[in-house]
Amino acid sequence: MKKIELEIVALSHSITQTHSYAVVLGEVNGLRRLPIVIGGFEAQAIAVALERMQPSRPLTHDLFANFMTTFGIELNEVIIYKLEEGIFFAKLICHHDDESIEIDSRTSDALAMAVRANCKIYTYENILEAAGLYLEQPEGGGEPASDSKSAQIPVGSKAVPDTEMKGMNLEELNQLLQKVLEQEDYVRAIHIRDEINSRKKA
Repeated sequence: MKKIELEIVALSHSITQTHSYAVVLGEVNGLRRLPIVIGGFEAQAIAVALERMQPSRPLTHDLFANFMTTFGIELNEVIIYKLEEGIFFAKLICHHDDESIEIDSRTSDALAMAVRANCKIYTYENILEAAGLYLEQPEGGGEPASDSKSAQIPVGSKAVPDTEMKGMNLEELNQLLQKVLEQEDYVRAIHIRDEINSRKKA
């Protein structure tokens, strides 16, 4: 199956849901976005690496990266290979002594490691098709904006209660999804996307 390269384009925090964060992956040379809900600790770990900050003491992911470097283990790529019941599964593809090794990982941890190792991130078409969000036009009216070296913390949009979403038809939900995407509230966009997908399966 052909791999599709992704890059981290933003970290999104929803002001309507205090502890909700999403890391937003963008399709390289494409308009699709793959937002993945992560915890606050993992969001911090990714942001620290993206901004090239140096904590006074190594974070857990820094420790693991240092361990790999010390013992000559190279992280070649990260693959988000499965989506099951809303949960993404990832693996680290490592190289050591002419041997390729696959290590299962939570997606958030895999992304935190990918940023530290400056390695490529991939997924498959079926995952992007199932969970990706389509931007109607490139951000800023030009080429898709994506700067993997900078963490963006967009301001979340005003939430639409789940009960109100239930009363919307598919066209209204798609319009709401585009509006929320324009406001860069990817956490809320995930909930709307899931509601749309559940309607399509019904």
